[in-house]
Amino acid sequence: MNFIKIKETCLYIKDLERAREFYHEILELPLISYVEGKHIFFRAGSSVLLCFNPDDSKLKKSPPAHYGGGKQHFAFEVSNVDYQSVKAWITRKGITITDTVTWKSNTESFYFEDPEGNVLEIVPEAGIWD
Repeated sequence: MNFIKIKETCLYIKDLERAREFYHEILELPLISYVEGKHIFFRAGSSVLLCFNPDDSKLKKSPPAHYGGGKQHFAFEVSNVDYQSVKAWITRKGITITDTVTWKSNTESFYFEDPEGNVLEIVPEAGIWD
């Protein structure tokens, strides 16, 4: 099997309107679909961020039921040259950076949370997993 990439990332979020405000209005991700009480989907570069209401998605028959809870995590990738400006932009948006890590490759990434408490990360395109 030769996978190209992970196409979708999924979060389980009960307050989809707050998710819309955060991901679309603050982080400026393009909105793909919003069905109140069910799901909201965003474009993130060539990937898709799926946000499902777990109370609804655990009852699905097709596609198969899925749900989760707790503090979920994923990372946005940005170009190496844009990393510091994205970090400053996040701060200007009023988002608190909760942690900054320098990895053994001497590459830095930083963390922040969405309104649901999910842990998001910004990583430069080269260095973390190289």
